[in-house]
Order: sequence, then structure tokens, then C-alpha cells
Amino acid sequence: MIHIYLDKCKGCNICVKNCPLDAIEVKNKKAYTKDNCVSCGICVRVCPFKAIEKDTLNTQNYLICKNCPVNCTIPEGKTGACTRYQSNGNEIIRNRKLVVEGVYKSNKEKLGFEPIITGVGSGTSYPCCRPAPAIVQENVDGVDVVTVVTEAPLSYSGVKVKIDTNMHIGDEGAKVKRDGKIVGMVTTEEYGSKMLTLGGANLLSNGNDGFIVAKTIVDLANSRRVTLKVESGSTLELQQGHPPIIDGKKEKLMRVGCGSATVGMFARQMSEVVDEAIILDYHVIGLLSEHFAGEEVGLTYSGVVPYGVKSTRGRYFGKHGHGWGGTEIMDPIDSVAEVDMKLARPGMKILVTETTGQKAALLEVQHDGSVKDIGLNEQILEVVNLISSTCEESSVSVIYTGGTGGSARAGVSTLPRKLTDAIHNDEVLMTVAGAPAFVLPGGGINFMVDVGKMVPESTTWVPTPATVAPVEYTMTRKKYEEIGGHKAQIMTKEDLYKKFKLGN
Repeated sequence: MIHIYLDKCKGCNICVKNCPLDAIEVKNKKAYTKDNCVSCGICVRVCPFKAIEKDTLNTQNYLICKNCPVNCTIPEGKTGACTRYQSNGNEIIRNRKLVVEGVYKSNKEKLGFEPIITGVGSGTSYPCCRPAPAIVQENVDGVDVVTVVTEAPLSYSGVKVKIDTNMHIGDEGAKVKRDGKIVGMVTTEEYGSKMLTLGGANLLSNGNDGFIVAKTIVDLANSRRVTLKVESGSTLELQQGHPPIIDGKKEKLMRVGCGSATVGMFARQMSEVVDEAIILDYHVIGLLSEHFAGEEVGLTYSGVVPYGVKSTRGRYFGKHGHGWGGTEIMDPIDSVAEVDMKLARPGMKILVTETTGQKAALLEVQHDGSVKDIGLNEQILEVVNLISSTCEESSVSVIYTGGTGGSARAGVSTLPRKLTDAIHNDEVLMTVAGAPAFVLPGGGINFMVDVGKMVPESTTWVPTPATVAPVEYTMTRKKYEEIGGHKAQIMTKEDLYKKFKLGN
């Protein structure tokens, strides 16, 4: 049981933030456990004042869960720290029904089979030397097919988060934090999106901070909203399938292409309404008249020099910022560095816009080479709206990543290396919570899976800490025997219904 020394407790709330079950509260600046505490020990490990201890177990009124090394002591009717297992009378049960039907349906023609069931609700077989919880065989179109499922604890796991935005959220390599703890980093910028990499073995194993890393991975993988802070950068509110909220502002559109690409696509339409166009973009700023696309539609260089450092003809590099197109330009007039009046003429019209067309201005060249904002007219607005109309809505996409090599294979096969080889040879179909997994080349079983295709709320975490993912391996019976499968544990669907107490 958990004991709190109130004389040492400072009421700092660190234990409250880390408890996976909301089983601890602070009242009058002192922490107290609730009746759903399962003695998982996270509060003991995170308390900076050593005010919490785990007493000698008194199991008289509790059942000990042995489905992972944490060994929660679960009161009657309550769940363990992972929220998957529940004390029910005199037994510990998996509290979610097994998803009996296979979810993934699109690969049958190639392989000749599909998964029979998913791993969601199957539970875990611990320790790893035990066969997986469900090994099911069914005859499909004359072929005996076997699907092996388990909910695998994966300490080698994380998420890749794609954020559709032009806005600068922070430098590459910047730490990403949740509640002040490091959970990942900004990695790259890729085609109109910023990429985060969160989790991974090192952060999950990073002492007591690994708990919030595991919680963050699972929250994002289960499509929950999470608030993160980039070091020296933006505050991000992220949720799978929803627009990102950056520094309190909802992002609307994903760019149609870089500034150069936008010039290329809309050169003809822009040339019909203005003399020059500057497309501001954090990646490449486009200048219409100098660009090859401008020449293609009959323009010659106007003499306008845009903000930025010239890369190639009609293409300029800017600097990151929170201004137009993700650059540092806050006022469209500043997008014009100078005008060469030997080439330009007074009255010349310059369109300034972004790759998404969300902001736009019309500038007029004055006699002294300066520019003046004269406001958009209806004709130019139609071209800007055309650019906007080709953009997609901004969204957050989460890719769950993990590795099921090592002992995670033992529940499937007595010859784990053969399982790995069969997956890489496309002889075994691997899916995760019903979604197709992309297995990375090379050794091991490192995979990536689109969270948006997984069964909702299918991942959990355990306070080792590690995340837990349902994994399905499907193959012919012949292949299962070849890779050393646990043949004696193969069951029919009828057996499956009995084992998991499912009605049919």
C-alpha cells in the first residue's frame, strides 16, 4: 500500500500530475490517496521530497495483477495502472471485449488472407515465454489461416506528429515539453508541415520523466488533445485529425506548394491582373516576373527586388517567423526590398500574398521607387481565392512507431528470428490495432502505423514505463508451423468465444 508522510509532503502536485488513475489528490497542501490507488509506485518514484513510500503489501482485500512486472494491487471493481485489467470478484479480467472481427480488409488479393481478429482487448501474456493470448485458425476460401494477437508492451515506441502549417514553431532540434518535462523534439520541415518526434526508448527510460512521455504517446495515439511547448518556440495544441492550434490560433490551410511552386501554378492568372507578384513563404519566396513561369506567360523582369536572399532565378530564401507565409514579414510593404526604377514604372501593381492565399495585399509603385498599399480589388481577390481554393485544410496526423522484435516475438513463435524474416518477406501480414503496419527495412520489426486507421482508444501504457499496443500477425497455417508457432495453443473461433466469454 502507499503511505504518505504528511510532515514531508509539500503539496507540489507532481504525484497528482503523474498518477495514471487520478488516484491521488492534494488538499490543504498535503497529498492523499483515493480508494482507487493500486500501489503502482509512480508517486513514490516521482516525489522529490521522499514523502511517499510503498508499505509491505497487505493483499487481504486486493488482487495482484500479474500481467506485467508492475504487479498492481487492485481493489475490487477498480482497474490497474494501465487501465486494461480489473479486479472482478476473485479474478483479474481484461476489461475490454476482444474485437473478434478483423478490421484490415484491403490486402486479401495480394496475400490471399486477411486478419481473422484484432488484438484490441486480447490482453498480454506475461512473462514473454508464454504463448500469445489468442492464436486463432479459420479456413478462408479453402486455406487455413492463423491470426496471432497480443497487446504488447513496447518500451521502444513513440509517435511522429505531422503538423500542417507554414508557421515557425521552433528550431529543428528544439526540445518539446509537456508540463515542463521533455517528451521529444522538433525534427524536420517537410512539404508544408512541421514534424515532431516524441518518445523513443531513451526518453521512456529517462528516470521518472518517462511516465509523462508514455502518457503523451498514448494520449496522441488515442486521438486525445495534448498541449506541448517547444523550447524557445510555440505552444501547440495537437489532436489527431484536427487543425493544429499554434500559440492560441487555429491553423486553417496547408500550403499548395512553396512560393516558387505557387508562382508556377498560377502565373497565368496572376499575370492577367497584376504586373508583379511576390509569394511569401518560409521555404522559398517566389517572384513572378523573374521566374521561368513568368517568362512562360510573356512577362519580363519588373525591377522589383523582394525581401530574402536570392537562390535561383525568381526564387528567394527568407527567414522563419510568425509573419506572412511563416516568414518574419509582418507588413506586406516590407516584402519589397527595393524597386529599380530603371526597369519599373510608377503605377505598377504588385500582388503580395502567401502560398495559402490567406493574407493578400496590392501594392502600387510610386515615382520615388517606394510602394504604397492600395487595397485589393475584386479581380485580384478572385485570383487570391483561386490559390486558397486549391489548398487542403490543415490537420494534425499522428504515426505510432514501435518495435516488436526481442521478446515480443516469443508469444508468437518458438523461433522468433523466423517470424522476423517472414514479415520482411511478406509471408506474414502485420497489423496494429487493425491498421496496416509499414515495417522498416533492415533487421528487427520496427514499424509505423497511421493512428487514424487504428481501432479508437486502442493503446495504453504501463508504469515500467512503456506503451502497450495491440498487434496482429496473420499467415497461413503452413507458414505458422514453419516459423515454430505454438501449434498446441491454436483455437477455433468457437474456442475463442468461450475463452474470452463472448456471446455469438
